[in-house]
Amino acid sequence: MKKISKYIKISALAILATVASCSKILEEQPRSIYEPGFFETERGIMGGLTSMYAHLRWIYGQAYWYNSVLTGTDEVTYAQQADQNFLVMDLSGRAVMNAENSRADAIWGVCFSNINTANGILEFAQNVDGITEAHIGEARFFRAFDYFLLVQTFGGVPLDLGAGELVFNTSTTRTSVRNTVPEVYTKAIFPDLLHAVENLPESGRVIGGVTKTLARLYLAKAYLTYAWWLQNPKNIPTYPAADRVDPDGHDAQWYFQQAYDIAVQGIENPGPFALQPTFYDVHVATNDRNNELLLFADHTESSEFYNGGSLTFGSGGAPDNFAGWMLTWNYTEIRSSSSSSAWAPVASVQREAAQALGRPWVRMAPTIGAITNTFADKTNDSRYDGTFTSVYRGNWNKAGIQGQLYNANFLPVNPGDAILTFLDEEPSETINYASPTSSNVGAGVLPNRADFVVAPNGISRRIYPGLWKLGPYRTDSGGGLGEPNAGSTRPFAAAKFSELYLVAAEAAVKGASIKAGFSARELVNVIRARAGVWRWDNNGNTEKVEDNSAAMIAATPADITVEYILAERSREYFGEGYRWHDLVRTQTWTDIASSYVICGPNLGDRTPITFQRNIQNFHYLRPIPLGQLDAMEGDRGTYQNPGYD
Repeated sequence: MKKISKYIKISALAILATVASCSKILEEQPRSIYEPGFFETERGIMGGLTSMYAHLRWIYGQAYWYNSVLTGTDEVTYAQQADQNFLVMDLSGRAVMNAENSRADAIWGVCFSNINTANGILEFAQNVDGITEAHIGEARFFRAFDYFLLVQTFGGVPLDLGAGELVFNTSTTRTSVRNTVPEVYTKAIFPDLLHAVENLPESGRVIGGVTKTLARLYLAKAYLTYAWWLQNPKNIPTYPAADRVDPDGHDAQWYFQQAYDIAVQGIENPGPFALQPTFYDVHVATNDRNNELLLFADHTESSEFYNGGSLTFGSGGAPDNFAGWMLTWNYTEIRSSSSSSAWAPVASVQREAAQALGRPWVRMAPTIGAITNTFADKTNDSRYDGTFTSVYRGNWNKAGIQGQLYNANFLPVNPGDAILTFLDEEPSETINYASPTSSNVGAGVLPNRADFVVAPNGISRRIYPGLWKLGPYRTDSGGGLGEPNAGSTRPFAAAKFSELYLVAAEAAVKGASIKAGFSARELVNVIRARAGVWRWDNNGNTEKVEDNSAAMIAATPADITVEYILAERSREYFGEGYRWHDLVRTQTWTDIASSYVICGPNLGDRTPITFQRNIQNFHYLRPIPLGQLDAMEGDRGTYQNPGYD
């Protein structure tokens, strides 16, 4: 487990940020510490801003943050090779979460370090020639961004890092006082985001740079989240203890209205941003950094220096982008045969730096319910196909293995053919698991099919559809397997234009007065209509030009509920790190994720088992990390969130 050695690190996360294939890059010499004098020059201020973009890599693509916001939800549980980092987050009896083992620690030091950098920029920037209100808006956006992430995760957190509230701190301090949730929102998050909306440009200073549209999205999300907090429908406790009263005198309904209004403003004034024409286009690696992405943690395959990590072997730690490994099962165990009459095993699906494959860590697995219920419509809705790898295709030729192989039913297969398929639904025919050609990974055989098959109810902690949308992509593989052990050199999306529609829809459901053409159903249907448009069958590996948008809209219920919006959010953002925050914000975590179904961890486990999670009200806040507590003087008990003593 990683531990934070002291309360606040002044270092600015000495890494570089860049935007690959871009003439406008963020470039600055790395530094291990920022002294006040550093921010007294334009170069210093710009270097500080660069580090703020770079800090995204320590969160987005970092697998332990990723684990903390997905494992334990209806989307994801632990997989066969999970260690305690993953078992503890599932709350299903394998381990008890506490201050030492909760992987929410992945953001604590990163966020506070960046907040202090922002404080330094804001303290000195007004006196530096060449620094504009737009530059200041970038720093204020990122300070709000980090505080918003912290307050959603831990409750109230300190605004004073040792030198005063929202003041740059230059000395190590061993004391800390947590502010209340309303103080964090009204003193830091809202003022910073309002400034950012007012002063940021419509187009980013660099590709991937923060913009007015991005600031609107985060302001709307913050208003929405705070409105839920004020309303507190399930009476979930907060900490530090605070009345659910807004210091500015507004009630929850006022904030729901603000969330709606700001989100609609973002939709109507998109700047250079827009929805991609298909869901597939949002996630296919050849279209990375498209104009639906409002913010991303970037990487590049062109330079280890600018990538921030090795291009040949991933470290399994930040700033590598290695989150996608976690939901990748060990497909390299699949074997076909070199003989058409006797089983002579050959590794037919090799580890490859390809979007459908990548490096398998088998730490996290989708629940059966996510596959069968969340993505129930796999015919009209393209999002299942654009989210998962459900067909594993042969690539043995890229490993230098020549010739044809034989697979299920001893039928011949060639490179590129389907070797193992996770079926969209339970088949009408009985899958034969006792065939002489049944798969060594526990898959079965259907008549006249050359591919092994797994039915939805056979998804287990050992074998499951992989997460295609986060898979790696390299252009330098030279026709071979490439560098599948390296961290992904793709950007990891942190914010998307599409979320403005779902934020506005949620606020409308919560009672916001709506604008003509922007009802909850109309907003949701913009996203659903796009999901019905296909241009490529990803798992079929073939062109598919089909418009099912009318069917998608017709299937939308007349009355939109919060639960329906949550289901849409899961279909749209599955596996991207949204889910725990969505369930906590709406106080539906217990209702939606207290049980789940999956098969066991062994090859051949095909019996679905229902698991129960013991989600208590205090779990709606994560524990303050032990490293923070160990570094402090005074009463640690009053600093820790209740339930984790």
